[in-house]
Amino acid sequence: MNRAIVAISLGTAALAAVPLGAQAAPKPPKQPGQLTLAAQPNPVVFGRSVTLSGKLTGPNHDGKSVNLQADPFPFESFTNVASAMTSATGDYSLTQKPTVNTRYQARQGGNESAIVTVLVRPAVRLRLSDSTPARGQTVRFSGRVCPEHDGTTLSIQRRFSTAYRTVKRTTLQDVPGSPCSSYKRSFRVFRDGRYRSVIAGHADHSTGRSRSRLVDVHS
Repeated sequence: MNRAIVAISLGTAALAAVPLGAQAAPKPPKQPGQLTLAAQPNPVVFGRSVTLSGKLTGPNHDGKSVNLQADPFPFESFTNVASAMTSATGDYSLTQKPTVNTRYQARQGGNESAIVTVLVRPAVRLRLSDSTPARGQTVRFSGRVCPEHDGTTLSIQRRFSTAYRTVKRTTLQDVPGSPCSSYKRSFRVFRDGRYRSVIAGHADHSTGRSRSRLVDVHS
């Protein structure tokens, strides 16, 4: 056999005999950072603030600028609305005051968070003309809803056992020069009860509820 061929064959066999662990292993790729986002409270009442916070993990996670993007109803596109720097632990936090249901997403470099939808409840107020009426007396239930939802139905509900039920309905009216709507509805009450006003959710806002008010009927 040709000596050159024998030498090549022996060299190939020697390489095959080297254990795999002894060969130079390629370096594992760097894991990209991950960005989280959460909202609290959610839903939020119209006119109040929501805190949007999260964490950037992975290498070099401190001192990074995180951009917050918002896409308010009718959900057409995201735009930058705020930014924050991550702390030494990669945490960041911002506050926003959405006026309608809004989608949020955080971005940092090539990282992006999941989309978080913040629901906005209309602010509903309820007033009573008399909270301690005589039995059978007419009581006026009135208040405002912000932002305005003129022409929308509002329900006045009374608590029965463990659940509220609608007892009267009325229509929200325009308030000239105001960003809110108003309502009023009068009816007779014959027994004690806890009442609240409710406007059902729509595409732009979640369901809005007033604080409950107690009617203490006396003879």
